[in-house]
Amino acid sequence: MKKKLLAFSLAMSLTGITGILHAEGNISAGKEKAAVCVSCHGDNGNSLVSTFPKLAQQHSSYLVKQLQAFKSGSRSNPMMSPIAMGLTDDEMADIAAYYSEQKISANELPVLDDDEDEKKTDGNDTIQEIIAQGSDLYRNGDLTREVSACIACHGPYGEGNKPAAFPALKSQHADYLIKTLTDFKSGERSNNPENMMHMIAQKMTAEEIKAVSYRISMMK
Repeated sequence: MKKKLLAFSLAMSLTGITGILHAEGNISAGKEKAAVCVSCHGDNGNSLVSTFPKLAQQHSSYLVKQLQAFKSGSRSNPMMSPIAMGLTDDEMADIAAYYSEQKISANELPVLDDDEDEKKTDGNDTIQEIIAQGSDLYRNGDLTREVSACIACHGPYGEGNKPAAFPALKSQHADYLIKTLTDFKSGERSNNPENMMHMIAQKMTAEEIKAVSYRISMMK
């Protein structure tokens, strides 16, 4: 009985810590308001530049949370902060609703840089080994160094958790994921519950960050 109560309390805490009881937005209105986002995030939320995140198929709860963070200043970005400042809560909900209903695009296999490619004569084998390393870290973490498995919050297929506002990660750009994890590691980004992403990322090596980012980018 105690175990059941503990599990229930944990589930309630995950949904409660984020304060994300937002009203569902209007998709049609969101499409119109998202026109300003196209230059960076692409048509239907699939950005063509790997350093700009894809927004398609992202949970509306997470998108609203990030827009609110940009507006409040708890997350800072020279492009996003001014845009978010001009949005009302309803407009944020509409834009988030629109992007959540779009289908995310698949990625091509990551291309290794010259230094990585020289490690073996067959570069394809090298990238597959890196992705395999990332897959193991995503699913199992590293208990010896207290690196939590990504699957715990982001799901077995990178689908995330909408009630808890944990983002969907599947098919996200590897370059964006690498930068995000690096920012969490350094503390440059900290707008997450209990700063848990910093606690995880700071224990990861640059190689592990790259490996898990490559793996996630291949999830569909």
